[in-house]
Amino acid sequence: MIKHIILWKLKEGFSKNEKQKIKEDIKKNLESLKGKIDGLVEIKVQIDSLDIPASNADVMLYSSFVNQTAYEGYIVHKDHVAVADNYVRPYTEIRLCMDYED
Repeated sequence: MIKHIILWKLKEGFSKNEKQKIKEDIKKNLESLKGKIDGLVEIKVQIDSLDIPASNADVMLYSSFVNQTAYEGYIVHKDHVAVADNYVRPYTEIRLCMDYED
């Protein structure tokens, strides 16, 4: 299994309500990829973090794939690219990623 974890920080300048809507849209659209991409086993987006200083990311993506080929297909899949281009990249300024085999 390939695990793909991303943490995003949203851009500054959004109101609290705008940030919540952006996070909800990211979650809904990324999680909608389940069943559309071969080899995507699990995809979950977390948007509610603890209100403590150490928790400084706004959105977390956890996903798993049957193998590296499936993960590489996900990266370029038209539905994934559309979600990233329309709901993630325009609103995020920091992206940290870790991919690993488990």
